[in-house]
Amino acid sequence: MSAVDSSLSPVADFAAIKVRQQATWSTGNYAVVGTTLQIVGENLCEALDLRAGSRVLDVAAGNGNATLAAARRWCDVTSTDYVASLLESGRARAQAEGLPVQFQEADAEALPFADASFDVVMSTFGVMFTPDQEKAATELARVCKPGGRIGLANWTPESFIGQVFKTIGKYITPPAGVVSPALWGTEARLHTLFDAHARQIAATRRSFTFRYRSPAHFVEVFRTYYGPVNKAFAALEVERQAGLLGDLLTLIGSHNRSGDSTLVLPSEYLEVVVERS
Repeated sequence: MSAVDSSLSPVADFAAIKVRQQATWSTGNYAVVGTTLQIVGENLCEALDLRAGSRVLDVAAGNGNATLAAARRWCDVTSTDYVASLLESGRARAQAEGLPVQFQEADAEALPFADASFDVVMSTFGVMFTPDQEKAATELARVCKPGGRIGLANWTPESFIGQVFKTIGKYITPPAGVVSPALWGTEARLHTLFDAHARQIAATRRSFTFRYRSPAHFVEVFRTYYGPVNKAFAALEVERQAGLLGDLLTLIGSHNRSGDSTLVLPSEYLEVVVERS
């Protein structure tokens, strides 16, 4: 192979990948899993030191964990996602708490807002899954006002969830040319994505603990409701489904610290605050 040939890398078809991703996240019901992660949104809002009356945008908001956390702090919140059913779940939660939130369908890579529209832009385990990472990061920075803040919660490559996706990758080949979402959980990648827009980037390693009835219960919930796991099992023949199930249970067993029949499993994530230049 020539030097020129060896330098070539697959070119991602971001439009096609996004269509498949949207279908994946629309599968099952992410809200069942997402609701358990509420504390992450609360902690991120504290890290961002939110002030009442701030204009806040939650990007790839899912069923609204960070959205609700910001609204509880009397911020003016707009919650966006490209899965309409998740926005409906967030809207129902906001209505139940009497929180005034604006919900709007939006693509994280093409946000329908003017430059510098928000004091704070945030995303918890959401924007990290966009196929075109550079474009998504540029959009987050574009709609954030100078001097504002961008807050993120991203699973790290070494985390349990990072390893879940790595395990799935043994059975389902990732799209060609797409950078791993878990790189959003590394400081090096964050600097690559945001240095051109940032005055400062602060990253803190945190841990979220999954608590389920048992390892089998965790797999059942994720296989039923968590789009990427649901789609992975559905795409495999029975024998390979059994292999994926076995690998996931082995991975869970190596991380479970309950000491009993339940599941108590920590997963590391990076809590990020970017100060916009």
